[in-house]
Amino acid sequence: MPETAEPRLVLATRNAGKLREFRELLRGQVPGLDVDTQVIDAAAAGAPDVPETGVTFEENSLLKARSVAAATGLVAVADDSGLTVDVLGGAPGIFSARWSGRHGDDEANLRLVLDQLADIDEVHRGAAFVCAASVVSVGSENVTRGELRGSLLRAPRGDGGFGYDPILMPTGTTRSCAELSATEKNEISHRGQAFRALLPHIVNALR
Repeated sequence: MPETAEPRLVLATRNAGKLREFRELLRGQVPGLDVDTQVIDAAAAGAPDVPETGVTFEENSLLKARSVAAATGLVAVADDSGLTVDVLGGAPGIFSARWSGRHGDDEANLRLVLDQLADIDEVHRGAAFVCAASVVSVGSENVTRGELRGSLLRAPRGDGGFGYDPILMPTGTTRSCAELSATEKNEISHRGQAFRALLPHIVNALR
């Protein structure tokens, strides 16, 4: 595939971590697709920011994919994901990226959740990462969902990943998501689950 190949797929995000994970999930999965040159993010595509006005992960994912597909004319993939904490009634949920009041401030968001659960015993620190992923092309749209259950640590651990990764320890492991390798994380993550389920629909959309 030549380096000048035109983009075919746009991921509706400006989050470099999400784009990196998405490219790795797609690598070798779609015949003829060069993920490094033909899969781009919303900024590279010149797509506008999309207000997340939905009240579920699925609604927000579709809002972003529809808007970016319309703005670029490309097949658009989007996800909306977040942390749901049992004792907080599912919060931060769709507000995960702005839980502290400042959108995208991962450190502030993470610290606020830890402060809110400071007095909660381990047995009640259950939580999950949830992701709804969608693909929109001409005349077609599909949505899938993934969930990674675990428990919240009392302090961040690990340097990998992004967002709340340093404080969620997946069920059956002794490491936080930020302590897992990229391959290990993609195999079990909420985003990996959702995008693998979405993959057949992405392949169909690119035909």
